[in-house]
Amino acid sequence: MARFAANLTMLFTELPMLDRFAAAADAGFQGVEILFPYDIPARELSRAAVSAGLEMVLINTPPPNWAGGPRGFAAQPGQEDRFRHDFDRALRFAQALRARHIHVMSGVAEGAQARATLIANLAWAVQRAPHASLTIEPINRTDFPGYFLSDFDLAADIIAQIDAPNLGLQFDAYHARMIEGDVMAAWQRVAPLVRHVQIAGWPGRHEPSMGDIDYPAFFAALEDGGYRGWISAEYNPARHTETGLDWLPRP
Repeated sequence: MARFAANLTMLFTELPMLDRFAAAADAGFQGVEILFPYDIPARELSRAAVSAGLEMVLINTPPPNWAGGPRGFAAQPGQEDRFRHDFDRALRFAQALRARHIHVMSGVAEGAQARATLIANLAWAVQRAPHASLTIEPINRTDFPGYFLSDFDLAADIIAQIDAPNLGLQFDAYHARMIEGDVMAAWQRVAPLVRHVQIAGWPGRHEPSMGDIDYPAFFAALEDGGYRGWISAEYNPARHTETGLDWLPRP
C-alpha cells in the first residue's frame, strides 16, 4: 500500500507552518516533508509532527531561503566549506526531526569541475553521515535555470561512482516529465536507484489529477515494481489545498 506525504512548504499554505501538520493528517496524509525547515526550532516541528501522528519524511540541505535564494552549493567549486557547514546543519535538523531522507541540492553550476565537486562533496557526506539516507534529484532547467543536476543518466552515473549504501535517487515525476517527456520510461530506467518519489501535475505543477501524467498508471508501476518508499505531494495547489485532494487515495 502506497504511503503519501504532504510537502508542507507548498501545501496548506493557508495556515501557519505548525498548523499544517494537523491539516495534513486530517486530509489523510501519513507523512510530511519540508523543503527548508530551518526558520522554526526543530523541537517545535517535531512536536507538531508527533502530535499529528505523522512521520517526517524529507528535508533539503540549506540554504534556508526558499523565496528566491540559491538552490544548494554541492556542485559549486569553491563552495566546499559552505556546503559542509550547511550539510552539518541539515544533519542536525534531520536527527532532531527523525527525518528519513536528506536531499542534497547541487545548485547552479556547469562543466567537469562542477561534476567533480559534486562527487567529492557527496563522497564526504556519505562518510560524514553513514546512518543517514541521502538523495540527489534531477531538476529541470526551465524552472531552475542553470541547475547542475538536470539529467537522470548523470544522476545514475554519480550514484554508481559514489557506490555508497546511503545514497540514492529522488524521483520527481513532474521534473521527469519536464526533462525527458516520458515519465514511465524514465521511471523504468532508474527505479532500482530510487529512495523517494515526488508528484505534481504537468503542466502547471498543480494537483496530480491535473495534466497529462497518468498517475494511476504510475502508482501501479511503483506497486508492481516493489517500491516501498514514500510518495510526496509537492505541488502548487490550483486553489485551496483541501479542495484539490480528490486524487489522494483513501485507506
